Formats: sequence, C-alpha cells, structure tokens
Amino acid sequence: MSQAGRTSERGVRASVAVAASALLLTLELVFGLIALPLRSRPQTTPRGTLKPDRVHLSAKDPIATKEPETTDRFADGTPDFLRLDDPADRDAFRRWFTLLAEVKAAQPTEKLPQEINDCAGLIRFAYREALRTHDANWMAQQSLQIAPAIASVEKYQYPFTPLGAGLWRVRPGIFQPSDVAGGAFAQFADAKTLKNLNMHFISKDLHLAQPGDVLFYRQLQQNSPYHSMIFIGRSQLQQELTEPLVIYHTGAIGRSKGEIRVLRISDLMNFPAPRWRPLAGNSNFLGVYRWNILREAN
Repeated sequence: MSQAGRTSERGVRASVAVAASALLLTLELVFGLIALPLRSRPQTTPRGTLKPDRVHLSAKDPIATKEPETTDRFADGTPDFLRLDDPADRDAFRRWFTLLAEVKAAQPTEKLPQEINDCAGLIRFAYREALRTHDANWMAQQSLQIAPAIASVEKYQYPFTPLGAGLWRVRPGIFQPSDVAGGAFAQFADAKTLKNLNMHFISKDLHLAQPGDVLFYRQLQQNSPYHSMIFIGRSQLQQELTEPLVIYHTGAIGRSKGEIRVLRISDLMNFPAPRWRPLAGNSNFLGVYRWNILREAN
C-alpha cells in the first residue's frame, strides 16, 4: 500500500488505539460507553434444560440433550444445527465478532494472541471467541475486567458445539451426517477456505454489508493472494466515529510480523492503490461475504 494510504490508516488506527488504550486501562469507564442493551427472552423452562427445538450445549451442560438435526437447507456444507436461527443470537454474534476485532486492533502487536498473524487468523479468533460464554473466566483470559452488556449466543457455546472445536468446514460438499467425524471440519482454515466453504457471497455493493461481514480480495501479486477485511460498521469503542470502519491484519510485511489496521470506508473507497478499492468494477475485489451460520432464507 502507498505512503498516503498508510498515513490515512495510521490516523484512524491512532485514534482508535488511543481510546482503546484507555479502555484496557479503565475498562469500567469505556465499557460503560459501549454498553449495549441486553436482549430479553421469555424463560419458559428452568435454567440448564432444553427449550423446544433448540440444541443446547454449554460448558455447564456439555452433553447434548437432543440429537442435532443433520439437514443442510441451503446446501452450502454448513449443517443447520450450527446456524443461528434466532435473530437475537445473530445480533449477539455480530456484536461480539466486531467488538473483539476492535479490541485486538487496539492492543500492541506483541501482545496479540500468537494465531493472529494474518487476516485469516484475526477472523478465526474473533469468530471463535464470539461464540464462547463470556463469563468471568473468559474475561480474565482476555485481560478484561468488566464485560460489555452484550448477551452471549444461546444456541451453543464454543467449544461445546455439535462439532466440538472443529468449527471450520474444510472439505467441499453438502453436509452429510458422516461429516461430523469424517474430517470435513477442522480447527484451522485459511482465508480461501473460510470464504469458499464457510461463507456465502452477498454482493459487490458495499452498501449491502452488515457488521460482521467480510470483504475479500484476490491480489495475485502477493504471496498470499486472498486477503480479507472485517466490516465493522460503526465503532463500538468510539461513539463519536460515525463513519463505518473496516479492520484487518496485514500479514507479514518483509521481516515484520505485520499489524492490525483500522480504516475508514471513505478512505478505503478512495485508496491510492485502486486494487484495494471495494468497487464493483475492481476485479481484485471479490465482494462482501457473510457467515453461513448467519444465513437466512431470502
């Protein structure tokens, strides 16, 4: 990327990092700023028991109380038992996924989890952690003292899912019951596999992107041609930043490990190197993609 582009990125990155550094030092204050309303659901059954037509797996109840369905209604390889059918669950996932990307963008590179060393690593981390139970133990692992007021996904919690810890589909094809133990899912997937087997195409029109969607590029002149950016939408860390953002990891740059960067959509649309602009006419821009677990009927 050009010097002008890097300068623009650093401006946003510095702005977000300053506020998020305050977040990490004074979590009570900042999480008070980003507190989001808790969703409410009628509880018709005692805590820990299965609600009708739901697969309930959690750290407190790691044994499924109901055999998961083995259908794949969209024929995209993702079993229906993984899909977040409840709108509240989809919203919770999007909020956690994007918030975690913002929090990691604010941390010094040397303090990032080891797996976050490229764009796919950041995506895998945020996806997996968004599906966890966000309790005191989890907060301690993330060096957070107080959690934001966002509910956790209810349908299941990582790693106690119907597939265990192997969240990523790595073998093409419609889901079959034998896939559960047959090597079709794994704990690792690169950017290309995430795009092709775990997400679905939405559009090359950025106006249709929702928070938690992913922008994909194919840059053949790079060693790793597939590159991704998380569409954040409006920042949860800085309410004064009203313009939508993207966050991505650069991957290694020369001998450097690279870094996580934050960029305004307006800067990305006018990026000095045209191959990075998310425009319909840019052949390097593959489009906006959405997770299969968020897929809804048209």
